Amino acid sequence: MNDTDPNVLLDEDTDIATVDTELEAPPEPPDLDDPALYLNRELTWLAFNQRVQHEADDPRTPLLERVKFLAIVNNNLDEFFMKRIGGLKQQIAAGVHTLTVDGRSPVQQVQECRAVLAQMQADQERIFQELLTELEAHDIRLAAVESLPKDARERLREQYRTDIFPMITPLAMDPAHPFPFISNLALNLLVTLRYPGGTEVYMARVKVPISKDISRRLIRVDGVNTFVRLEDVIVNNLDMLFPGMEIDSCELFRVTRNAIVEPTEEAANDLLEHIETELRERHFAPIVRLEVQAGMDKTHRGMLAAELGLNEEEDVYEVPGMMAKRDLFELASLDFPELRDPPHRPGDHPILGNDRRNIFHIIRETGPLLVQHPYQSFSTTVERFLATAAQDPKVLAIKMTLYRTSGGAILESLIEAAQNGKQVAVLVELKARFDEAANIGWARRLEAEGIHVTYGVMGLKTHSKLIFVVRRDYAQLRRYYHVGTGNYHGGTAKLYTDLGMLGCDEDIGADLTELFNYLTGYSPPPSYRKILAAPYTLKRGILGKIEREISLHQEQGGGHIQMKMNALEDVDIVRALYKASRAGVKLDLIVRDTCRFRPGLPGLSEGAQVISIVGRFLEHARILYFHNGGDEEYYIGSADMMGRNLESRVEVIAPVENPELRQELRLILDVQLADERTAWDMHSDGSYTQRTPADEKSKGTQQTLIGVAEKRLAAAAKHKEKTLRSRLLSHFENRLAEKG
Repeated sequence: MNDTDPNVLLDEDTDIATVDTELEAPPEPPDLDDPALYLNRELTWLAFNQRVQHEADDPRTPLLERVKFLAIVNNNLDEFFMKRIGGLKQQIAAGVHTLTVDGRSPVQQVQECRAVLAQMQADQERIFQELLTELEAHDIRLAAVESLPKDARERLREQYRTDIFPMITPLAMDPAHPFPFISNLALNLLVTLRYPGGTEVYMARVKVPISKDISRRLIRVDGVNTFVRLEDVIVNNLDMLFPGMEIDSCELFRVTRNAIVEPTEEAANDLLEHIETELRERHFAPIVRLEVQAGMDKTHRGMLAAELGLNEEEDVYEVPGMMAKRDLFELASLDFPELRDPPHRPGDHPILGNDRRNIFHIIRETGPLLVQHPYQSFSTTVERFLATAAQDPKVLAIKMTLYRTSGGAILESLIEAAQNGKQVAVLVELKARFDEAANIGWARRLEAEGIHVTYGVMGLKTHSKLIFVVRRDYAQLRRYYHVGTGNYHGGTAKLYTDLGMLGCDEDIGADLTELFNYLTGYSPPPSYRKILAAPYTLKRGILGKIEREISLHQEQGGGHIQMKMNALEDVDIVRALYKASRAGVKLDLIVRDTCRFRPGLPGLSEGAQVISIVGRFLEHARILYFHNGGDEEYYIGSADMMGRNLESRVEVIAPVENPELRQELRLILDVQLADERTAWDMHSDGSYTQRTPADEKSKGTQQTLIGVAEKRLAAAAKHKEKTLRSRLLSHFENRLAEKG
């Protein structure tokens, strides 16, 4: 029987003519310009931080890890105000009324964000108080100075006298002393005082001098795990600062300044000058938030808001407990192994760990290698690759992009390469937000060593993660490379999940040659052989692959797209994915934070799923998969599906063609999709629900991949790594089949 024959729906006695008139017309295709189809960028980013905050609230998370997650959320929200609220307030001040693709004006976005932030702040305070209680059960205390025994207070007073008092500068505020400049994110005390017996009230501002080396925010008392806040110590010793005066009140406040300060590039003589100007201007940027101690005198609160040019009703936030909870990182770092996640030390790559030959020989003879951080060591893979290039006499040239780096081994290898007579060219991206000053320092140091340093393409951030090495192999030149998803930063390589591919494919090498010529020269090539590069070929290429997937699915079925990324914001990509889903292509989207796409919409995205993984490491890798009618394609690279990444940055994604490397990527995707412990499912309204495992011992993605890395390394030593990988793939494919 033909399933498309309309007669299969009829009884023998049915009048076909009658049925024809009763059949409903096919539904109209949805309007893909409808704002209701798109979630808001800012609100979905806040939703991600609510998922992170849940880790601080989850009793399954070890106690000090919960403290860490609370600090992470507070740090993230500081940046949210500086970058996102700051940008929206700029739009409001400029009279921008243009609606976003989700139909919101800048004013509406700020209002809706404030409502979410208020709830998050209330939840944070509840979580904070619960954590303090649980910490006390382990003899870890955050105490008030006045609650300490007298002898402990006296020792604190002496410590204050020697280590803190000399760094404090009280600033009077009266007609002869204008309102002082308030630094971004600094803690401040607003002190009101009078002369003994006097009636006139004076006012002063005291900046809390937090210093990582001398006066930390949390001060340990008498060598035990009792801590007091620095501002509390200052408040309890104000008599030293204002001798002979009577203190009426002392109230804490903090301001957040806009970080979106970008002078026009044409106004600067060079990009370095441009960035240095931006850093200076950011220091004096407009204030977007005032945090005040709960219960602050209304007159004082109003005075601060007025002096800082803020709307008291909208821009002032009362903080009932500890202000600037980002400083809880100091508690989270305490050495209590039983209150933390089991220690994780990245292991060796299965091949590199058992082969100490020149890494270029290994790549040339074994084929490309996929490195996975933090499961595999950054130092014994990426840093080894660059160090070998610096020392190998057959290496002639090294080119590299640096977006954020910790310096250390990476910079030392580049300098050593230059000293060894190799041609070294480094593109340092100066406009890496909040790392500009460090990058200027790295750039100047490299230049001082004779390395050719460029700052990228004017008007574009260079966000790609690339190392390119030219080596003389026998009688020919061969091009080796590392294409990564994460920064060349040894610290974040232990905290972020990232991927990198080491290889020497001729076509990719030729593509990277042309890309670096563009970065240090002028015009880009019209196309590349294998890589996709923003801002010219990447977006067009991805849209083309989605369209191809639709066509192939309509011809032969089996359409399947999987994307793992940090953010899915670009409207054109979202629209194309809706078209694919409506055509029946299966969509698995693993999106860490911002996501405009709505799964589960009737007639549009029923066959799509969106999940988010939140664990001990920050998910940061990007993987693209297209079924392509059975001729599967995998890509990894630096780009998220965001308008800025696809249209105003230099980004690179490269194909992964080696069958064994594809198996490794397939395993990562399958593990994440099968996760029942740390995965969150998005619903059609944009809300999320964390999956609940049937087995309390169920492991999340990251814990599973730690175990996989350990097993692969052990199996490789016995030459059984391929067998193990095949077994693991089958296991997770079966789990996904059971879920489906």
